[in-house]
Amino acid sequence: MGMRGVLFYAFLAVFIDPCRGTLMNCEEVRKVFQMKEIGPVKSIPETPRTGSDLQVCLSKNLTCCTKKMEERYQVAARRDIQNLLQMSSSSLKFLISRNVAAFQETVDSLVHQAENHTHAVLLQTYRDLASPAAAPIGEFFTDVALFVLGSELSLEEASHRFFNALFPLVYERLVEPGLSRLSLPYAECVRAACRDLAPYGGAPSRLAAHISRASLPGRVFLQALHLGVEVINTTDHIQLSRECRRGLLRMSYCPHCQGLTASKPCMGYCLNVVRGCLASLAEVDAHWREFVRSLEMLSTRMHGAQDLEQVLLGVHELVRDAVAHAQMNAPRLSAQVHRVCGHPSRQPEQVSSVQHGGASQDSLPLKGMVRDAEDTLSNRRKEFISSLRLHRAFYGGLADQLCVSELASGDGLACWNGADVGKSYTLRVVGNGIKAQAENPEVKVKEADPVISQVIDKLKHVNQLLQGKSIPKLGTLDQIETGSGDGYSGECDDEDGCWGSGNGAAKRRRIVTILTSENSNNHRYHHPQTKDFDQMNSGTRGTQTVLLALVSICAFALLSG
Repeated sequence: MGMRGVLFYAFLAVFIDPCRGTLMNCEEVRKVFQMKEIGPVKSIPETPRTGSDLQVCLSKNLTCCTKKMEERYQVAARRDIQNLLQMSSSSLKFLISRNVAAFQETVDSLVHQAENHTHAVLLQTYRDLASPAAAPIGEFFTDVALFVLGSELSLEEASHRFFNALFPLVYERLVEPGLSRLSLPYAECVRAACRDLAPYGGAPSRLAAHISRASLPGRVFLQALHLGVEVINTTDHIQLSRECRRGLLRMSYCPHCQGLTASKPCMGYCLNVVRGCLASLAEVDAHWREFVRSLEMLSTRMHGAQDLEQVLLGVHELVRDAVAHAQMNAPRLSAQVHRVCGHPSRQPEQVSSVQHGGASQDSLPLKGMVRDAEDTLSNRRKEFISSLRLHRAFYGGLADQLCVSELASGDGLACWNGADVGKSYTLRVVGNGIKAQAENPEVKVKEADPVISQVIDKLKHVNQLLQGKSIPKLGTLDQIETGSGDGYSGECDDEDGCWGSGNGAAKRRRIVTILTSENSNNHRYHHPQTKDFDQMNSGTRGTQTVLLALVSICAFALLSG
């Protein structure tokens, strides 16, 4: 027998009359009640009482509990199970949240790199064009970053806006170069005429189509991860039924009423109560497993035209070729611009002398971060999926995990069977899920929780999207997002600073912040192996030891008398 068992039996000998099985005083109950901050200690009687007013913690013996204490214990039991749910899911939630942030950082870095390449190509190929083109290039890639991370802006319009803004520069430097710059009114006329003149052929629409096609899988992937966090938050805050709350009270705190404050429930007893309380969460299991598989399937399809990294890092080639196309068609474009805007109106030469010098490479600092060769979207996805696979059975084994790691008594120790300590739990242990609870002797489950049923419906929907069976409106998964609630919500609106409506540096902010350092460091992580406890013979050795101890104590008392 270990030290823990010796102390437990010593406690029994001091506070409980071993021959009559009655509680001698309520001092230990008072200490634990105060230590766990269950409620005011003034509600605890000084000496045991009959407990005729109790509704759940019924006992033939005297008790230290009152009706008020029973109510407080029920609140504590509910709080305990919800804290355990949150601790159990914390590592999974952190894994998803951290990777959402990492994907966003990688996309931001990737877009910066694509912007740098475009600057560098224009500087190398069209040196005089690179410096004034910096602003429209920056605005375009800002829009690209927002679109890739989920904004509802039109990439087609953004692409045409970029090429339209570029056209006056292309016209004055490559189509009809002069010693001075175009006047502002004439440059505006050239810009406005760009779309009708189609100086770049189909390049603007082609660029938008390439980026859109490559972005859609990533957008669905990220939105699915947001939903994953939402699922966890919802299941962390599951509403417990009255039957469940009473079952948890009977399992966790009713032994306190008899002074058995150190006891834990027998394994089979714990499984019946917790599997009954979490029956709806067990129904999430199959859909969560499919969610993990579907994310993996989508990730493997992100190559070629759907490889965002490859497409973005090829944007500079398309821009260069588009400008070259305009330069090759200079005579036609010049004649068309003259018909629309008249002959070029240029600024005085003294103004142009300031602007006309060749741009040096030092005047065009390349923005953004230097990316690690291994820090690619593909590598990040592979590492994430590999880690997520370890949690694919999370919901199927959740009840078992809570009993094994936190709630139930260990092998060989005396355990609480719902009525007494020391005897094994002999009732049938049911399985997981709603149907299995029909035979549960501890908790009656009538139907699935409607909130959890909604979560399951959303998982079904997002799994179809991930598998390509249902294509949403480009860039939105509104139909599977929820509104507000405890914890993280998948929604994001302009007032939250998510998408932003204007151009500029403010748009570079990370689109969604799911987990901050303040709420990501105070969790305990548990990863016990899930086992099948249906056949477990729990507490047999503990029962034998208790009986021997009680017989010895009684015999000693009789001889002493």
